[in-house]
Amino acid sequence: MSRRVPLEGSFAAAEAAKMADVDVVAAYPITPQTHVIERMAEFVNNGELKAAFIPVESEHSALSACWGASGAGARTFTATASQGFFLMHEVLYFVSGLRLPVVMVVSNRAVGLPANIWGDYSDAMSATSTGWLQVFAANNQEIFDFTLSAFRIAEDARVLLPFMVHMDGFTLSHVTEPVILPEQKEVDAFLPPYKHPYPFDVDNPTLYGTIATPATYSEIKKAQDIGIRGTLPVIKEVWNDFGKRFGRYHNPIDSYKTEGAKTLLVVTGGLSETAKDAIDNKRAKGEKVGLLTLHLWRPFPFEDLSKAVEGAENIVIFDRAPTLGGPTGPIIGEINAALFDSHKNMKAAGILGAFCGRNLEVAEFEEVIDRGIAICKSGHQEMVETVGIRG
Repeated sequence: MSRRVPLEGSFAAAEAAKMADVDVVAAYPITPQTHVIERMAEFVNNGELKAAFIPVESEHSALSACWGASGAGARTFTATASQGFFLMHEVLYFVSGLRLPVVMVVSNRAVGLPANIWGDYSDAMSATSTGWLQVFAANNQEIFDFTLSAFRIAEDARVLLPFMVHMDGFTLSHVTEPVILPEQKEVDAFLPPYKHPYPFDVDNPTLYGTIATPATYSEIKKAQDIGIRGTLPVIKEVWNDFGKRFGRYHNPIDSYKTEGAKTLLVVTGGLSETAKDAIDNKRAKGEKVGLLTLHLWRPFPFEDLSKAVEGAENIVIFDRAPTLGGPTGPIIGEINAALFDSHKNMKAAGILGAFCGRNLEVAEFEEVIDRGIAICKSGHQEMVETVGIRG
């Protein structure tokens, strides 16, 4: 029987990795990721998890150790954030290029300079084209569910790709919420043992990661892109099976009060919980607005988005990654591009905010909606607007 326990987001991620019975954990501590790895170290030290815990000297080495462990056939887990995530960046491409199903939790945090420790999606957006599957959690239950599901998805023979689970630094990673944990036997029935079809084996040498010339590189990258796009049916299949087993169904995009909505607000991550209150207030006033929470970032759910916005006239996209010198935010640009051909009559507005842990209150989300509608009615947005930012 499942049990309901209070867990901060970091501990929810660690519980999922423990229940997945990972074989290897390699990591280097960085705020606000540290609690994930501290808890994993406790599990190993206390004998609750029989795994190799590798404390390395840098994040680059952490993911390199995961690379070798996963390639040798070990179920492998790590976590990081912000500047440490950047130090891993080179290795991200090697792990995905070798089709290794490493699972990594990223406690999203703003990047320097200025130096900081608080959350936004600056780090996450840097990984868009690294070849990793990526999902954003909106609460601690989703952190657990997405992390546990990530192992099964990543290790599926039809996928064999690394999976990144994003959680808001501090506002999820360090905040305690009730989380429903299943029994270990239920997890074991859901998640089969990991068996890579082509493991590193010194007794049966195989060539990995060879150099590519101009004659083959483009074709390899095209095949990689096709492979990533082709994971979407598997992701939905696994999430559906997860729902049947545990009673919680997950989707690439969640809809909230979108019936008959003429304006849709799109939010990613933990602030979608606050945005729901803003939608409730607007609905109570008779305004036809709704909320879409974007969970799946890679592969991008083009068709799901297209269906989710059907019938709406305006879409207001909220983005938590600063845009320096560019025309739009990364999520704003992605959604606009995805809808460009299929919804030419829909008006779109992009608004940036909540950088470096700055919170948005319910009233400010109502302002986001109002300003977004005004932009859509004008039919023109000279530059991406900001909310809650002085000057």
